[in-house]
Amino acid sequence: MNDRNDEPEKNVPDEAPEAQEKAAEKADAMSPMRLAGEVYDWVEIFVMTITAVFLIFTFIARIAYVDGPSMNNTLHDRDTLIVSRLFYTPKHGDIVVFQSPDSGIEGGIVKRVIATEGQTVDIDFDSWTVTVDGVELDEDYVNFEEGLPMRSYDVEFPLTVPEGQIFVMGDNRNHSNDSRGSQIGCVDTRFIFGHVLFRLTPLSDFGTVR
Repeated sequence: MNDRNDEPEKNVPDEAPEAQEKAAEKADAMSPMRLAGEVYDWVEIFVMTITAVFLIFTFIARIAYVDGPSMNNTLHDRDTLIVSRLFYTPKHGDIVVFQSPDSGIEGGIVKRVIATEGQTVDIDFDSWTVTVDGVELDEDYVNFEEGLPMRSYDVEFPLTVPEGQIFVMGDNRNHSNDSRGSQIGCVDTRFIFGHVLFRLTPLSDFGTVR
């Protein structure tokens, strides 16, 4: 009669390698050092994103808003614009956003460039005719009011634009305070935030403007 202690010992199979690997990965994922590393990575991504957005809107482009009807019917009150000054030199026809610190008007002002430094502007207010260096401008963007003269202010014409400045007007000529008046006058190019690249809102008018 055999002693039970003499029975051969049964081999217990080791855990499957896959199960052991998953358990190790789970333990590693729950380790404080691993969690701290992941938090650091997310913070780094967040900081880099904020920095990139700051640099873009400081040196490349910024958001501006239209306030009032002075640029009807090209732009309208509360339109949202993207403007940029990167490598920008003002030229006739551009729509620009600028600041006029001596005018008492706060925030950015949106107008169209009519003439740049050294050019001579003349206006016939009765016929709504604007000439630059003796050449009549083709201004299909102007909100012309038939039967009324173009509004004049206190600036005398012809006017030669001083060095480093531009002459601007709103497209809605009879409802625009611009370079025709001494309150704004010619605009120092150092105060230009940028020219309009495109309109963001309203979405129905999304796209470039001219």
